[in-house]
Amino acid sequence: MDAPIQLLENTDPATKQMLENLRKRKEKFDIAEKRHFFAIYGTLGMAFLFFCYFYFNIAQHYSYSFFAMFSASLNNTVNMFLLAMTLISYGAMNVLRQQKDKKEKEYQELRCEIVDRSKDLWKREEEWKNRHLIFEVMKKHYDINLYHEKK
Repeated sequence: MDAPIQLLENTDPATKQMLENLRKRKEKFDIAEKRHFFAIYGTLGMAFLFFCYFYFNIAQHYSYSFFAMFSASLNNTVNMFLLAMTLISYGAMNVLRQQKDKKEKEYQELRCEIVDRSKDLWKREEEWKNRHLIFEVMKKHYDINLYHEKK
């Protein structure tokens, strides 16, 4: 369990475990979001390289005929390699987007559950009055908003 969560007062061990699970899901979501971000720019970079190579090595030389350009592009191994890498990176970008969306959904569901069950998690009067301190720790250390359900 992470140190700031362990040091929380007015919180029972079960609630601390829920907060720790929320922190882990947020961490997994952040990693998936970064991977998707890099995949987007990798795909854009590969597409840029492919189109530059295609334009300067094929389109300029064979622009008189579509069929000549098509034939030259299929015969050029570098062009086909760049096309394949662009398509693969596009597919990887979509897979990473799906993974990011899944992890975001899991994170948001647990976060909303904690917000909904806050009256059950902090039952005693003293815990209820000091829960804002726990919310501030989660916001400050982990960028997790527990004040309300909206993002």
